[in-house]
Amino acid sequence: MASTKNSLPIAAAGAAVLAAAWMMKGKVKTESKPKTTYIIAADIGGTNSRFALHVPGQNEPLLVHIYPNEEALKTADTYHHATFKPFLEKCLAEVPEWKAMGEAEILSNVQIVACLAIAGVVKTDNTVFITNIGAGCTVDGNEIERCKDGLLSIVARCKLVNDFVGQGYGALDLDLDKEVVELVPGSKAKMNDLGPKVCVGAGTGLGQCFLTVSSLSPELGHECYPSEGGHVDFVPRGPLEVELLEYLKEKFDGANRVSVERVVSGRGLANVYEFLAKKFPERVDKAIQEEFLNAGDQQGRVVGVNSGVEGSLMQQAAQIMISAYGAEVGNASLKFIPTGGMYVTGGLTPKNIGLIQGADSPFMKAYQDKGRLSALLDTVPIFAVMTEDIGLRGARVCAEREFKGMK
Repeated sequence: MASTKNSLPIAAAGAAVLAAAWMMKGKVKTESKPKTTYIIAADIGGTNSRFALHVPGQNEPLLVHIYPNEEALKTADTYHHATFKPFLEKCLAEVPEWKAMGEAEILSNVQIVACLAIAGVVKTDNTVFITNIGAGCTVDGNEIERCKDGLLSIVARCKLVNDFVGQGYGALDLDLDKEVVELVPGSKAKMNDLGPKVCVGAGTGLGQCFLTVSSLSPELGHECYPSEGGHVDFVPRGPLEVELLEYLKEKFDGANRVSVERVVSGRGLANVYEFLAKKFPERVDKAIQEEFLNAGDQQGRVVGVNSGVEGSLMQQAAQIMISAYGAEVGNASLKFIPTGGMYVTGGLTPKNIGLIQGADSPFMKAYQDKGRLSALLDTVPIFAVMTEDIGLRGARVCAEREFKGMK
């Protein structure tokens, strides 16, 4: 009986301890403060990296900053130390709510969900090798997530996507009344909500993507797919372009072909001018030629800025490049028949809208020149996108998706 009497208090005490521990566990769980999440979107091209900080669910950024890649990469050994870390430090210095929190509180109570839309092929291990930055540069999303260096330690998720996946999702956010130019009259009225959409855009390189929506479940929205269509073969469309092709094959050691990006891009514009300058030395403007030779990776900009000089090699180079641009957009339209919209994006589009817009422009003449299938292109709504931030907008959409998946 004694053992029974003694066991009752012991059992009661044990139960009380367990209950207290359970209550304490619940209390700790209840009182733990969830981290505040911010979204970082980045659009990383061959020339510049654009970063934006957002509150989840809000389209307007708290801060946007652009880093020239070549210059930034001189300051650090890794891409994320050259751009991502400085951007986080800039947020701390300039965003009022971050300044109010201070670095210590941010390190303990803030997490970042990021999406970097990058000009390159995204591998299944969340890495990208960017070919258009100097000798090349690798970005590793997993390494960024593991990094514990200062403010980089608050990055909880870093998703890498192709830059034109960013462009594609960003195209869904366009105001078709204010941010685009119809290249075929009545394009907005022709749009089919269930039809595929395509983006083709020339900047430092030439990117392409396509979007589809399920006709069975359209409420799920569009899914965007990357493409390396900018690396299909360049096809000359006249005797001078045949000579250009031969010149480029020799320059880039292409035994049988070169990619269309070698012509349709900022660097492509430089290649075309270089060819013309060698073929027609008597037409070279010596001052512009000297500027061109000393411009490094900005040679295309030198040609573009001077392309308005009537009868100049720069003007001819721009016309050849834009004509090839229109031809390639026409090729993409034939392949996908994007009744949901063909969006001509990229930095070179608004800069060269005078050569793109209008039925008699070099762009539209080449776009429509598709022989027996030319009439098909009349059914495709086509728009020149006049804003350069749609890649950043699309990266934000992808980051928001990642954040929702973490909940």
